[in-house]
Amino acid sequence: MRKTSYVIAFFAVVLTLTLNVVSIRRPDWLVVHTKVFNAKATVQYGLTRVCERNIIGFPGGSEGGKVEYSDYKCRPFPARVQDKCEDENRDFCIQWTTAGYFAELAVGFAAVSCLALVFGVTTHSRRRRIWRAVAVLVGLHAAALIVAFALVTDTYSNATLPIFDRAKPGAAYILGTLAWILAVLSTFGVLVTGMAASRGQRWAAGNRAYEPIAG
Repeated sequence: MRKTSYVIAFFAVVLTLTLNVVSIRRPDWLVVHTKVFNAKATVQYGLTRVCERNIIGFPGGSEGGKVEYSDYKCRPFPARVQDKCEDENRDFCIQWTTAGYFAELAVGFAAVSCLALVFGVTTHSRRRRIWRAVAVLVGLHAAALIVAFALVTDTYSNATLPIFDRAKPGAAYILGTLAWILAVLSTFGVLVTGMAASRGQRWAAGNRAYEPIAG
């Protein structure tokens, strides 16, 4: 593969890694809004924590307005006791925690993929062969992201946690979607370019076509 192809793949993986890390850190994969009289609550469910914002309006203020009291707090999620992970929500807790593990695993695969791409850019003698290892690593990165996304989507669509029947996808869910789509496209791009380079096509291999390596 040409050096340019490795550079493009590197930045694509870095972008995917960034989207993945941000989605892991954000607490809004799924969001539930509730309103009772003058009280509004927004609960955001992330892969590792849940955050709740409560807003209560009181009559008062100038010109017949109202005064609002806002409270925002977060805690680890899912919690063994508070979220009943040892009782009725056991399956949900296992599934949600597994999604978090796969999202973290995807970060590791992305980091190793970036190192392999840097190695491919800086070592011309192995550039023609290392694309296979890069494709595998980027593919594993994409697979881990897809598993994490699928697990979260399953809990959402099936309301594995009862309150999820009122949930909506949040910003982290969208970022997670973009991450696995970009990872799949990156994997496909590395495979197509690498195979084309192996066949000696100039657009992929550069000005010098590849020659078989003597055994």
